[in-house]
Amino acid sequence: MSLIIPEFIDPLLAHPVAIFGGGVSGRALAALVAKVGGTGVIFDQKGLDGALTEFRGAAASAHQLVIYSPGFPPTHPWISEARAAGAVCLSELDFASLFWRGSVVAITGTNGKTTLTEFLTHALRSVDRDAYATGNIGFSFSQLVTERDGGAPDSIAVCEVSSFQSETLRYFRADAALWTNFAEDHLERHGTMEEYFQSKWRLFERSVGGHVFAGSSVQRYAEKFGQTLPAEAHVSTEEQGGDVLLRGTVFAHYPQRENFLIAAAWWRSHGLRETALYAAAQSFSLGEHRLARVTVRDGVTWWNDSKATNFHAVEAAVAGFAAPVILIAGGKSKGGDVASFVRRLAPQVKHAFFIGETRSVLATFAGASGLRHTVCGDLNEAVRRAAALAVAGDNILLSPGFASFDQFKNYEDRGRQFVALVNSVGATVV
Repeated sequence: MSLIIPEFIDPLLAHPVAIFGGGVSGRALAALVAKVGGTGVIFDQKGLDGALTEFRGAAASAHQLVIYSPGFPPTHPWISEARAAGAVCLSELDFASLFWRGSVVAITGTNGKTTLTEFLTHALRSVDRDAYATGNIGFSFSQLVTERDGGAPDSIAVCEVSSFQSETLRYFRADAALWTNFAEDHLERHGTMEEYFQSKWRLFERSVGGHVFAGSSVQRYAEKFGQTLPAEAHVSTEEQGGDVLLRGTVFAHYPQRENFLIAAAWWRSHGLRETALYAAAQSFSLGEHRLARVTVRDGVTWWNDSKATNFHAVEAAVAGFAAPVILIAGGKSKGGDVASFVRRLAPQVKHAFFIGETRSVLATFAGASGLRHTVCGDLNEAVRRAAALAVAGDNILLSPGFASFDQFKNYEDRGRQFVALVNSVGATVV
């Protein structure tokens, strides 16, 4: 089945299409551009896979359409150069959405959006819906559109959308939007909490059916920043108390229970059987690097929470333990109030081992908060020092609170290296 090309895109494909970013999104974009009859030219500042590294002058004027990966902020010099040359500039998500025939359920949030995307897709498939997890989940919308020929009218794209993707949306539309929570993150890009919030709010503005659902923290910030949510959008996600039907599932406790409650609100609004959602919860398992128990050695339990790349995620993980933990944290800064973060953590941490770009600033605030800590040169040193300090009954938790790109390829790489290092100190996998 051939893809339907929008009228305004068709003449732009007569010229080479500039693609910014040589990573996963960029390669998927090149395949989609080729599928609709265009020729993609990839530009990447690091020259990945032979991509061009300069975009200016004659290079800029040769393209009438520019498509950029999420890593490119709207203020990037290349995008400014392209606009000045008269090119149409679209994000990867915008471009891909133009060719999707099915419906879209968009999912965002500071934390939990990947789990919610995976779970909702799992639940929909359990009731024989043609659903696909896509977007900021490592399987771009461009790749889904290319592989599924734009999908069928009854196909459902469950699309994880980051703030980097939502801040510049023009054509992307969602039939529903689910927003799990909101907390401090990505201030290195958005500058302020309000700008970060508004970048995600754009997703709600693009929910054509008006089906939007927001967790408790989102509701508080919406009021703070002058945005109005319809009453039916409110989902109480921070209420205490358990749900007996969720016992034995990953959603039995906060923060994962928040994801189930948001999913359930959307599920009920579409008239789907609630028993089927609970059954899906029973068969669902979390992805790797999300507060996963790795090993036990001499009574010490090791936990891999490498996916925790912001303060909110770390605090939620630490709060789940009955006693103070031994924490390994640190990485590449994303902005935010580090002093307050450390101060909140201090009562719940027995000893902290700090790594990465932020290790020194973390140590400074740990000292001011009375938190025992050790500055380490790398993850290897942190693991070995933590192993030497721990006694039976302790929990050692890798929950970095920062991005991984200072010392690792991504959070998965960080998590895999952590598991390998823990096993190398003689742990027995359970």
